[in-house]
Amino acid sequence: MPYTLSLLDKSPIAPGQSAAEAVQATLRFAQRAEELDYHRFWVAEHHNVAELASSAPEILVAHLLSRTSRIRIGSGGVMLQHYSPYKVAEVFHLLSAIAPDRVDLGVGKAPGGLPLSTRALQWHLAEKPDFNAQFALLDDFLKQSLDKIHPLHGVRAEPVPEKGPQPFLLGASVDSARAAARRDWAFVYAGHLNADPAVLEATLSAYRTESGGRSPLLALAALAADSEEQAAKAVEGIKIFKVHLENGQSVSVGSPEQAVEFARQAGIANYRIEEKQPAILAGTAAGVRRQLDDLHERLGIDEFIIETPHVGEADRLHSIELLAKTRLSIAA
Repeated sequence: MPYTLSLLDKSPIAPGQSAAEAVQATLRFAQRAEELDYHRFWVAEHHNVAELASSAPEILVAHLLSRTSRIRIGSGGVMLQHYSPYKVAEVFHLLSAIAPDRVDLGVGKAPGGLPLSTRALQWHLAEKPDFNAQFALLDDFLKQSLDKIHPLHGVRAEPVPEKGPQPFLLGASVDSARAAARRDWAFVYAGHLNADPAVLEATLSAYRTESGGRSPLLALAALAADSEEQAAKAVEGIKIFKVHLENGQSVSVGSPEQAVEFARQAGIANYRIEEKQPAILAGTAAGVRRQLDDLHERLGIDEFIIETPHVGEADRLHSIELLAKTRLSIAA
């Protein structure tokens, strides 16, 4: 079919498994993705989550680049609010020098953790950074385009590679889409986090309009199995919990306990927890493909970033194998 498939992994730590084993599983996942001709393999950033080993995507990116040879490797994404834009540019310039034309820099606006981990990451800062200002500065360092009147003009994010990282902004809002377009960045709509059809369509439309017709990418969760029943059984226990705080803030987390803890860390006594079924394309490979075909044709998506739900390594590998085989059979 005329669209590309890529993968996003969070390095889940299964019950009874160590972080080292989870990282090795991510490596096996990336290597198998390369064998199956997936286009990209991205790793996420999450903090103080015992079930995930993906707290430093730049470290995982370097490891995966060293153990693969063709597939693009990147961050999905670096949570920029915690970091110096200059340092992020340096890190991804160096990665691009190590593996020319294979590095993706995906940047996100979310904190990637609960309030206390965000405070710990920003402990050295007097106040929370302005994301738009950080994003603009990162772009300037990557393009070496700082205005002459900027106090940091003349500073270069060395080493400057012959070909820098491919930049992506991750988001789920019209504002994020417009920010990406203004800076000529690719945009990835986080459909695995916000599947609201109205928001999705408005955001994709805004990006196309502001970017002069560029096609956005769509991230979503999908699981393929040998039968519809097997797929349904694998994902039936997966839930997300949205905690609504009295100050108007709402955040999705992975368990009721995390929802309660988020409210506690935020210092909010009055809150409401809503249990929701996550949006997952689940079924046979042919069934998942039909849903991707529909999104491709209806929304004009040319590349999907697929997050495979945390259902065990064997089932996750089997899912990407089934999707890859379906692609080949359709092409044939």
